[in-house]
Amino acid sequence: QVQLVESGGGLVQAGGSLRLSCAASGRSFSTYVVGWFRQAPGKEREFVAAINWGGGRTDYADSVRGRFTISRDNNKNTVDLQMNSLKPEDTAVYRCAARRGAISQAPYAYDDWGQGTQVTVSS
Repeated sequence: QVQLVESGGGLVQAGGSLRLSCAASGRSFSTYVVGWFRQAPGKEREFVAAINWGGGRTDYADSVRGRFTISRDNNKNTVDLQMNSLKPEDTAVYRCAARRGAISQAPYAYDDWGQGTQVTVSS
């Protein structure tokens, strides 16, 4: 089990950038897949991006591919999500999550979750 804490959310204008960070504590964090998900009011939780334990494999939702970049630093126990060219439709609460095994886009596949950080993109 790992404990996750997100940071870096805020208010930004359309076209701007934000960098979210997911800090983890717990044993063997470097063996976990980490994913980012988001949920807007009235909508279901949505997969955004994920990275495997070594950082050599990543996956992105079509809606963010080319604009968002996920990366990890296992020495610091952090996973970052760099978000560029933000759009109003990116507005949501963003949460990171961890699981053992392969990358998955399914929220139910993840065992440990952070509390989330709000991202608001104004038009």
